[in-house]
Amino acid sequence: MSNEFKLVKPRFVPPLDEGFRPAVLANRAFLAEVDATGAGVPLILGLERSDGSVSRFETRVFPEGHARAGADLMYAERLVKFLLWQRGGWKVYAGGPRSIGEYLAKSYAPGGTQEFDFTFMGEDVYEKTFTVVTCEPGDVPPENETTKPLGRHLDGHRIGFDLGASDRKVSAVVNGEAIFSEEVVWEPRKQTDPSYHYNEIMTALKTAASKMPRVDAIGGSSAGVYINNRPMIASLFRGVPKDRFHEIHNLFLRIRDEMGVPLEIVNDGEVTALAGSMSLEDNGVLGIALGSSEAGGYVTMDGNITGWLNELAFAPIDYSPDAPRDEWSGDSGVGALYFSQQCVFRLAPKAGIELPANVTDAEKLKFVQEKLEAGHEGATQIWRSMGVYMGYGIAHYADFYDLKHVLVLGRCTSGKGGDFIVNGAMEVLTAEFPELARRIEVQLPDEKSRRVGQSIAAASLPALS
Repeated sequence: MSNEFKLVKPRFVPPLDEGFRPAVLANRAFLAEVDATGAGVPLILGLERSDGSVSRFETRVFPEGHARAGADLMYAERLVKFLLWQRGGWKVYAGGPRSIGEYLAKSYAPGGTQEFDFTFMGEDVYEKTFTVVTCEPGDVPPENETTKPLGRHLDGHRIGFDLGASDRKVSAVVNGEAIFSEEVVWEPRKQTDPSYHYNEIMTALKTAASKMPRVDAIGGSSAGVYINNRPMIASLFRGVPKDRFHEIHNLFLRIRDEMGVPLEIVNDGEVTALAGSMSLEDNGVLGIALGSSEAGGYVTMDGNITGWLNELAFAPIDYSPDAPRDEWSGDSGVGALYFSQQCVFRLAPKAGIELPANVTDAEKLKFVQEKLEAGHEGATQIWRSMGVYMGYGIAHYADFYDLKHVLVLGRCTSGKGGDFIVNGAMEVLTAEFPELARRIEVQLPDEKSRRVGQSIAAASLPALS
């Protein structure tokens, strides 16, 4: 069709995914086509959050009535999808051709293709009815972004914890040095009783507390959306029924009051980026943690964090109509399926690897990683594919973040895997996006980063009163 949104085959094809069609290439090809016609008109997207802050993203599209105007719809919808999970918002302003706003309103509605986002961004996160406003570009509210310092407080006796889907980690930290660390396997996503989560977390905190003469503050990280220390929604608590989710909402406030010290918990991606910024002694850091899912976090060029969600696990990077579908959100081509153990499990059958049954996901990942370390060709192809994904993914992220560093870490990067991912990403960036390769450093945590790790960065979150 003449008005369809055109996809672009990448120069570097993932060995186990011939159908991969990077979002960044399709978006750039679309804009080049718009510019070549000389007929482009503005599209300004505004995303409003519950505190009144507003993000804006300005681009251009074909005008109403143009022969290629139909391509605007997928371009705009995928942009909004990315921006919602990167920046968050309960109200979207679509300042541009009316057909775009109408398409977005239909998609992000009950019964629409993006009903999950309608419910998630509306009632679950921002506790409002999700709304799309169709308007003229000049009627989109001005940008109103807020940033704030995050962590970097290392004084005193602190506890830092990180809650993952496969394990929970805790450290006792004295004046910036971890004197005790523990990692315990757990399976929080399957639990329906909030008391399971409470008891597990309290056990971890009390274990760390027993290693110090006192506790001055507690800082933590976890996957999910956290607003004012309240989990609004998180994969760890997926099993908890709605009629008991208020107990999860107040879980960390309860723990803070019972422990009697300042407590801060934020998205694990934010702590990843903070740990990177602290170890690199630089800013403009995007942290990407490849674990049970994908966690993203961002430290601005000024060294602050934003009020954004940075939930890149649900942000699309692959526009292929055959892209894998996320089992929770129902959307396809999103980051969690490319930058986490979910990617390893998805590609394993294509690599001729049969995953063991009746074991935890952590054990499944270890099983495939052991094959990688032994030089298994199929396992090698999995991580080479992830390296290609990462290269095009970083190029896509760079259209939305101001970056100097990308720090890649998490379970999937241990052993040889990390080098395959980073080297593959740099090969893609150098050949396809040389301007990005010159200004963005992609790296694994070095030894200093490991010392200033997730637990120490998490412990540094609260300021002592």
